[in-house]
Amino acid sequence: MMKRLLLLSLFVPFCTKSVAQIPGALRIPYGQPDILSVAPDARISGMGYAGVALSPDANATYINPAKLASATNDFGASASFFRWLPALVDDYWIGYASAYKKLGEKQAISASVQYFDYETWLINGDTKQLADLAISAAYSRQLGKNFSMGATLKYISSDLGYAYVNAGTIKKGQSVAADISAYYHKQVTGGQSGEDFNWSLGVIASNLGNKIDFGSSGKYFLPAKLRIGGGLSYTATGKHRINLVADLSKLMVPTPTASQNGQNGAVLKGALRSFSDAPGGFKEEMQEIMFSVGAEYWYKNVVALRGGYYGENQKKAGQQIITVGAGARIFRNFNADLAYIIPLKEGSPLAETLRTTVSFYIPGKKG
Repeated sequence: MMKRLLLLSLFVPFCTKSVAQIPGALRIPYGQPDILSVAPDARISGMGYAGVALSPDANATYINPAKLASATNDFGASASFFRWLPALVDDYWIGYASAYKKLGEKQAISASVQYFDYETWLINGDTKQLADLAISAAYSRQLGKNFSMGATLKYISSDLGYAYVNAGTIKKGQSVAADISAYYHKQVTGGQSGEDFNWSLGVIASNLGNKIDFGSSGKYFLPAKLRIGGGLSYTATGKHRINLVADLSKLMVPTPTASQNGQNGAVLKGALRSFSDAPGGFKEEMQEIMFSVGAEYWYKNVVALRGGYYGENQKKAGQQIITVGAGARIFRNFNADLAYIIPLKEGSPLAETLRTTVSFYIPGKKG
């Protein structure tokens, strides 16, 4: 187990703090806990983790709850599960559950729970089962015919498991945070023939909150992130539909250097500083932007095929990932989705990750 934990700290992009503090190492911004940085559901995971401007579904609380104000179904709920880092460990897993309810035509409320179950090595040679938890509640409202906004509050708890190998008093970290999101959706064409063309824009500033305190292990910024994206959706007759999405995202945490671990300073100043503090200037700031692009094909609104790409600059975390996925609508109101990621780097601990999501919807009343 110790060997596996060392491998995690060295190679996993979501656990980069040990690398970032080594003089001369890659300058990779990071925050804690890791669970806030992991896409939970199979739909967006099959589309390169892009989805801030994708059509709303029961998982939108994570990626952009503002979309739920324009959801066509009155109620939706989903559950997702996957093993985390299956190429390295057998007993790490992440579960996610989410639900929303429309309040009339222009409002919605939603909630979600994300849980990360893992094991760590204690200094006495024993192992200990640990968990990270994030609970969210969101409200979204249409502010115009095509524009809506959302606000999310979340409670976060983390054991920071690998730190149990250190001396000192380690305590469970807890924090609260907020997300602010917006969504714009415009139908360009639509008619009785079934032709429909839409475009959309989305933005979310997520995990805005106080540092999380782990006692003698230190205080860490939450992985605050700014994500913006756009989407296109088209069908000629209603039989075949293509959805295209692309996202750009950047962590709003300071860049670590050889002399600083990037966790110093106030939260607001750190977020503002994150757009201009890279030692390499504007060029390095651009290298910290992560890119996601995805496509989704629906046949008769019953069967879906998905594909995508997620990329980080080679001078940062350097992850290059192809994603594939599929979905099916069952008994009209049920969906089942799968997503599988294919890292382009040999030996990536993210290999063999398979996400599964099941969801249920209740249509809104007509007329």
